[in-house]
Amino acid sequence: MSDHQNDNQDQNTDKKEVDAHSGVETTGHEWDGIKELNNPLPRWWLWVFYVCILWSVWYWVVYPAWPVAGGHTKGTGGYTQFKELEDSQNEIVARQKVYLDRFEQASFQEILDDPELYAFAMAGGSAMFKDNCATCHGTGAQGFKGYPNLNDDDWLWGGALSDIHQTIQYGIREDNLDTRLSQMPAFGKEGMLKNTEIEAVVDYVFSLSSQAAGHGGDHDLAKGQTIFAEQCASCHGLDGKGDREFGAPNLTDKIWLYGGDRASVFETVYSARSGMMPAWKDRLDKNTIRQLTIYLHQLGGGEEEREDGQEETVERPVEDIPDATYSE
Repeated sequence: MSDHQNDNQDQNTDKKEVDAHSGVETTGHEWDGIKELNNPLPRWWLWVFYVCILWSVWYWVVYPAWPVAGGHTKGTGGYTQFKELEDSQNEIVARQKVYLDRFEQASFQEILDDPELYAFAMAGGSAMFKDNCATCHGTGAQGFKGYPNLNDDDWLWGGALSDIHQTIQYGIREDNLDTRLSQMPAFGKEGMLKNTEIEAVVDYVFSLSSQAAGHGGDHDLAKGQTIFAEQCASCHGLDGKGDREFGAPNLTDKIWLYGGDRASVFETVYSARSGMMPAWKDRLDKNTIRQLTIYLHQLGGGEEEREDGQEETVERPVEDIPDATYSE
């Protein structure tokens, strides 16, 4: 073959193929009939890429980045997440201190009368409630079965600020001398009443709130009333309206902590209930507990303390009070 023919073959080999649709040369690479176009990267993209490289080098120098023996590079900026957290906490403390000194010295009534302190208490109480109380009482304090609704005005131990403060501090059935403590007898389990007698008491309890007794409610109400007077009235009162000294609930208001159906009420009388609330005095600081007290009192159904020691319900429009099934 002549040298002229070899030159022609080399020229044909070096000639780039041009894609018919785009008019762009191909790279010569082909996969399953798909040819790669030789498109250069956009200039703007290259500049962004170069800037990112420069930025990453700067980041490696200034911030902790590379793992090394014994830890990692510390960075010239001295940044750590612990330091960032500490700075943010110090900022929060500094903001709180503007109000905290006044808040510590103020009585509950003075806090309610001071718009700034009241707002401070409500903000802190709302945050602490979500962190510590919402698991049992719900984020809206609506309660669940066995966990009281804190939006209504039905309180087992009293709804005045001092009452709420006492309950939060020392809990209910907790291991301390100042806890709220009451114990309803398990009338069935302990053999104090027969099943038929419990059925009669349940019928009578339903009648106190003008409720139909439901299935099985064909017992003598007079018999149930007699048993109630002998076994239950010492705590709940002859009228069934309860006694806050013992944490005995009002049985006339159709609010049921453990359910108001016949089976649930029967189980309450038969086996008793022993709900427990933690004492927060060793878990939260005193200012946080006071903020929670204000928040819960103003959440709904809070009561005023009168000079004679009796509580007075703070009236609210009916439409403002959420549906109450479970009550504190």
